[in-house]
Amino acid sequence: MASKTNPFTFLQQVRTETSKVTWPTRRETVTSAIMVFIMVILAGIFFFVLDQGLSWFVTTLLSLG
Repeated sequence: MASKTNPFTFLQQVRTETSKVTWPTRRETVTSAIMVFIMVILAGIFFFVLDQGLSWFVTTLLSLG
C-alpha cells in the first residue's frame, strides 16, 4: 500500500520531476506542428479521392443492373 504524502511534499516532488524533463524548443514544436498539418491535409486528400473513386465504382456497378 502506498504511503500518504502531504501536498507540500507532493508539489516539491512534481517540481523536481518536471525539471528533469527535456522540453522541445520552439523551432522543434513549430516544425512538428507543420508536419502534422501537412500529413492531415495529405490524408484528407487521399481519403477524399478514395471515397470519390469508390462512389463512382459503386454507382457504375449499380447502374448496370
